[in-house]
Amino acid sequence: MTRPFSKAKGEFLSHFEKVKNASVHTVRNYGNDLGAFEQFLVQEKIELESLRDIDKHLVRRFLAHLNLQNVAKRTLLRRLACLRSFFKYLKREKMVSHNPMEEIDTPKLEKTLPKSLSYSQVERLLAQPDVHTYLGFRDRCIMELLYSSGLRISELAGLNRKDVELSACRLKVRGKGKKERVVPITGSAAKWLQELLDHKDRGVDGKTHKAEQDKEAVFLSKWGKRITVRSLDRNFAKYLKVAGISSAVTPHTIRHTIATHWLENGMDLKTIQLLLGHNSLSTTTIYTHVSSKLKRDVYDAYHPLAQKKG
Repeated sequence: MTRPFSKAKGEFLSHFEKVKNASVHTVRNYGNDLGAFEQFLVQEKIELESLRDIDKHLVRRFLAHLNLQNVAKRTLLRRLACLRSFFKYLKREKMVSHNPMEEIDTPKLEKTLPKSLSYSQVERLLAQPDVHTYLGFRDRCIMELLYSSGLRISELAGLNRKDVELSACRLKVRGKGKKERVVPITGSAAKWLQELLDHKDRGVDGKTHKAEQDKEAVFLSKWGKRITVRSLDRNFAKYLKVAGISSAVTPHTIRHTIATHWLENGMDLKTIQLLLGHNSLSTTTIYTHVSSKLKRDVYDAYHPLAQKKG
């Protein structure tokens, strides 16, 4: 039976949300990861008398199970990380005397550079929304803000009117772990935001949208409620397709793009770290590699000798 595991899982997720102040998104992911382990126990008909029955051999069977399912390596690593946090919590709460994860090695993940758009691709993307319609104007405003500030889309979706200081061209943002930071935006993005908030069609029903129902939210869905991350993803996929840009690009790519462009224009890494809300500078240094690769690609594309080699 998985009852001991299910009970401990619920207590861990509650602790993670209330004490660790984790975001809803993170708690949901951890729940899914622990749910995958729980499902494995059910499928393999493994009955647990107590949590102490989970040892390194059982965890390795779970990893083999994930490999047989062809689970992506990044997903596998996330599930391992989740189990590590889970068993640290169990040991601290004295629910187990031994942490089996201490005997499990973490497979190495090949580092892949984040995708980044060129300036011309950004311009092409910005030109896609029909700004003569309310929803098109909203989408253009979203793109302007993402490229202006490097926000995560969850941060953008969570923006409230009180977070916006247009006269000072800055926003108050709640990032990962509900940490707040102040982010500057360009005058152009501030102008788009002001016009969106004052848009004549925002407060009335139209053919393609409902009137504003959430008075706090900056960005609304077509139903007049706060826009969701899923809606943002769908909208971007539509515009990217029309713009002829790779389907592998997502709204998060805009965050990578502006960080790379900041670096290429001389901004220092520490400032970029603060703007993006990274906890560690090592996370931000990835953009030095992206910038170097972009410069190499341009060099190879335009240098006469490099072209002859190809």
